[in-house]
Amino acid sequence: MQTYKQLTYSQRCQICTLKKTNISQQKIARIIGASQSAVSRELKRNTGKRGYRFKQAQMLTDSRRLAATKASKMTPQLILLIEGKLKDKWSPEQISGWLGNEIHTTVSHETIYQHIWHEKRLGGCLYSHLRRKGKVYQSRAASQAGRGHIKNRVSIDERPNIVERQTSFTVSTRIFDKQAATISLLMPYKNAVLTITADNGKEFAYHEQVTKALNAPVYFAASYCSWQRGLNENTNGLLRQFWPKKTDFKLISTNEVDEVIVQLNNRPRKKLNYQTPSKLMKIHMAAIAA
Repeated sequence: MQTYKQLTYSQRCQICTLKKTNISQQKIARIIGASQSAVSRELKRNTGKRGYRFKQAQMLTDSRRLAATKASKMTPQLILLIEGKLKDKWSPEQISGWLGNEIHTTVSHETIYQHIWHEKRLGGCLYSHLRRKGKVYQSRAASQAGRGHIKNRVSIDERPNIVERQTSFTVSTRIFDKQAATISLLMPYKNAVLTITADNGKEFAYHEQVTKALNAPVYFAASYCSWQRGLNENTNGLLRQFWPKKTDFKLISTNEVDEVIVQLNNRPRKKLNYQTPSKLMKIHMAAIAA
């Protein structure tokens, strides 16, 4: 028994093009790899006053799907809650996981994405709160060129297999003195800091002083190997949601930075089973002190 499959956007483009050649629905179905009944149903449901247009067909289909979802789960109250979290820059996956854990409501991240794109087509701006906003990741290799050599640098290859990154907790501040800032930020969590992994920027030339103050050795990732510092790179991306590249941080106050860090640490993470870094850090520090 065959199951019904929704036509894709690409198939709708093909239908629109082929229909202009006046070939039969049967031939169209064979070319796009769908049943004749699917093509017939598509043309019947999604043909407008100006004929069949693939963009309009996709919009009509998305609207029906969204309406069907809203009828069963996406109540006005739930939509307001979801949109509020999106504006706080939570990802659809984080919202979905949080709803399951805290509200005991099951809404898939795909459903939330559908709501975002539908709202965008209607002129909305929820999509602007997404981390990448649909942009393709660009390699940073070119911008990393020319970084200086660091004295007594210890490679990440020598880092012991210590279990770290248990909480994804973030600390950050406006920097006036790089060395002092790193030490002061991490000092309250000194007992939880086992190692530090850095890139090859000159700002880490003082790594020996950091190691002495925190009793935590600093290891350096290989050049152009950002995946060796995955959590750091991910956190940089989260911060870019608030402050895009070329932001003049002279105009950003310390209080603004503190508020953003609080938001990030109180945002549920998929890798943490949708618990928050803040909660897990409190538990972790309490366990260390016990």
